[in-house]
Amino acid sequence: MAEAVIEERQLLKTLHWYDGFVIALCNPGFLIGSLGFTLGSVGVIGSLVLWGISATLGLMQNWIYSESATMFPDKPGGIALYAYEGWRRYFSLFGPIAAFGYWIGWSVVLSIFGNLIGGLITAEWFPNAKFGGTSPGYFSTGPVNIGLPQLIGIGLVVLVWLFNIFGVRPSLLLGYVTGALLMIPLAVFIVVPYLSGDWHSSNVHYTAVPGYNGFTVAMVWLFIMCWSAYGIEVCASFAPEYHDTKRDTALALRTAASFSLLVYVLLPLGLGGVTGAPDASIAYGPFYVEAFKNIVGSGFGSVALVLLIASLILSMNSATADGGRALYGIARDGMTVKQLYHLNRFHVPARAMTVDMVVNVGLLLFVANNLAILYMSNIGYVFCHVLALSAFLLLRKDRPNWPRPIKVGPVWVVLAGVFFAANLLFVIFGVTQQSLAALLGGYKFGGYPFYLGIGVLVLSVLLYFYRRVVQDKQPITFRDADAPTTPTAEQLALLQAEGASPATP
Repeated sequence: MAEAVIEERQLLKTLHWYDGFVIALCNPGFLIGSLGFTLGSVGVIGSLVLWGISATLGLMQNWIYSESATMFPDKPGGIALYAYEGWRRYFSLFGPIAAFGYWIGWSVVLSIFGNLIGGLITAEWFPNAKFGGTSPGYFSTGPVNIGLPQLIGIGLVVLVWLFNIFGVRPSLLLGYVTGALLMIPLAVFIVVPYLSGDWHSSNVHYTAVPGYNGFTVAMVWLFIMCWSAYGIEVCASFAPEYHDTKRDTALALRTAASFSLLVYVLLPLGLGGVTGAPDASIAYGPFYVEAFKNIVGSGFGSVALVLLIASLILSMNSATADGGRALYGIARDGMTVKQLYHLNRFHVPARAMTVDMVVNVGLLLFVANNLAILYMSNIGYVFCHVLALSAFLLLRKDRPNWPRPIKVGPVWVVLAGVFFAANLLFVIFGVTQQSLAALLGGYKFGGYPFYLGIGVLVLSVLLYFYRRVVQDKQPITFRDADAPTTPTAEQLALLQAEGASPATP
């Protein structure tokens, strides 16, 4: 006789708002991973304006997401879960599509920064080692020559996975250490150039991209930048784990967004005033090493590189924690295979994190181009924001009496519609301007990143069908007519405990 297996372990409420803030310090690391390319393609002025716009959108969207996060304090998984709740009564497939789009956007941080850190370490301390990628390596998988950078990257992916499967506290400890170290390179890039005399106004200008009009270039860059500037919504993924869901979720989201906005405006201006527009061939690695040496001298170069690497490890750490919770959350809500709805004895989604690790090791072994990985992941990630913002509007319409510990004002309903339209435009420009996206990073790639990105979304639907038909023994439905308009008794008690009114939203 078959027995139902019930997931008894729960995510622990052990986090404060400042823990969420530290987790979100991965975002300056994301900026560092892309800033060299924007400086090289649109100059300092273009970078300042576009990163400022993108970070401002991220901040204001976070304000909206704070309402959605506290509506479902028992649901881990971040904005993809809000998208599912809003859209399930209209088109249920948007749930798994949003969830996997969100997950892949966070997951690939591991391979991108693992590859980058491996390249930085090799270039600085092992210049005679085989570099791999499209250069000679120790062996080849076909698409990629495996050299020392790829091996280091794989080792880092496994190391960060180990930190996270032993509980949220060890990963937070790593976050606090690397977050503190991150402040030093940020200060060097943002403040020191003005004091040392290395900042020159002659380096601050706009650069046009030959053959393309400025609006198209801006829209494609805004599509690419979402991967970095929107990442502060990671705080919402941990909403069920904060001591005070209402207070801590709001504080974590809003403080992280405000800090990121300052960094995203001041870093391009400070660093760009020193370096100007770098060549695309050095924009990812040596660009930063040379910038440190120009600002603080060659003697500090190696130390500065260590600090930069530490900040990128923070990004990897936050990504595996968030990506794992995203997979766990969607499995819990019946949108993918049951096996991912599992917490280990340390109360973290270790199986989901293991999937992340395997996927990223595969990307390091079979995809040589970091920009291709980024482009592929952004298709689903930005579309997830489109669905999450529209879901906010649908939840306002369909669940007016659902208790909301945080309820944003009427102006935010209008802004949610504006941001929904803007992100939809970003997706359209991103997928229709593939050649320009490759040009902006100084690389040439064909359509395979697009097909990989679409393939992830197709896979999400197939796994959803498998869960419904094979594991749950239920028919496939494209609309959930029974979607609740009021919370269950258990949810209502939890919402009231978090400070929501029992009678009105």
